[in-house]
Amino acid sequence: MPEDDVEDLLRRLAPQVLGALVRRYGHFDTAEDAVQEALLAAATGWPTDGVPDSPRGWLITVAARRLTDLLRSEQTRRRREDTVARWTLPDQWLAPAADHPPSASDDTLILLFLCCHPALSPASQIALTLRAVGGLTTTEIARAFLVPEATMTRRISRAKQRIRDSGIPFGMPPAPERTERLGAVLHALYLIFNEGYVSTSGPTLYRTELSVEAIRLARLVHRLLPEDAEVTGLLALMLLTDARRPARTGPDGELVPMAEQDRSRWNAGHIAEGVALVGEALPRGPTGPYQIQAAIAALHDEAPSTEATDWPQIVALYELLMRISANPMVALNHAVAVAMAAGPTAGLDLLTKLGSDDRIAEDHRMYAVRAHLLELAGDPAAARTAYAAAARRTTSLPQQRYLNSRAAQLDDDR
Repeated sequence: MPEDDVEDLLRRLAPQVLGALVRRYGHFDTAEDAVQEALLAAATGWPTDGVPDSPRGWLITVAARRLTDLLRSEQTRRRREDTVARWTLPDQWLAPAADHPPSASDDTLILLFLCCHPALSPASQIALTLRAVGGLTTTEIARAFLVPEATMTRRISRAKQRIRDSGIPFGMPPAPERTERLGAVLHALYLIFNEGYVSTSGPTLYRTELSVEAIRLARLVHRLLPEDAEVTGLLALMLLTDARRPARTGPDGELVPMAEQDRSRWNAGHIAEGVALVGEALPRGPTGPYQIQAAIAALHDEAPSTEATDWPQIVALYELLMRISANPMVALNHAVAVAMAAGPTAGLDLLTKLGSDDRIAEDHRMYAVRAHLLELAGDPAAARTAYAAAARRTTSLPQQRYLNSRAAQLDDDR
């Protein structure tokens, strides 16, 4: 089997193997280390030696043996009787074999709930989800988020320690907690996707590996919970947004705003799938924020041009979204939609009101939107100043270059 195919197979199996081990043996943190070693052994051996008849069973066997070694080593190190009594070696368990769990899919969903436990910070939830469920190495996660590997190692270690110390059982959370915990899972996947689609810092506009991984995990959750409208909405939102990625940058990596993108380069398959998912999600009960955002994305993607976009409908959807979420970014996007529907002055009036919100008042996106609307309103001098202010505030190099180029162009046009 080619190396790339082996890597894809291992990523699919990683959460199933970890879930199987934790279900039977406990010790999430140690089990995760053992699974990583089994995955490494497979990644180096399978491309040349061939994939075993039961890849999942092979990984569970190797990981369980390594877990036994790790726990024995820990027992040796911890000699106090009360500590030793707490540890039970895998070969002493009488539970069903790890490679025969109730459901591999159930284990994966439980693992997602565990990684997104509210005791963990959002940053820790994201890192642990990518490591334990996504199958990414610590090096890959650190590279994706532009932090030193040692920093990411500490973040993941602290998260695993927090789970171990909390005594959280490996199982579905009680029904009263399940909705809240699912919300944390979806939020973590949403943040992973956003960081991949619009990198907040660094030399590139996007990090494809993160957005692709977020979509893969969202598909997994949707497969496990196909009747949940918000799960469906999140997957639709990711697909409809990611569909524009091929046209978001020019030949030299420069940012291309949506109004100037070649829409023929958008991913038609993603758009068709996303639109179908929106139609599937919206009729199901209460409407949530991911469904509404997906509906907005669908209106953008189905429009042949910016001018032909149904801006009044987008305004109405943003107003509905604002009633659900008090997020200032929603209000900022609403101001843009109002400007496109009713003219730039109407949008600038809303920006003036939004300027009193400290959460976004100094954000580069606030200045960038103001600059664009001032340019549309025929005030190039004020627009130039706002573009320059936005460039100073963003940590994304492609965004800095675009904003500075807009300011320079307005300067040249004087």
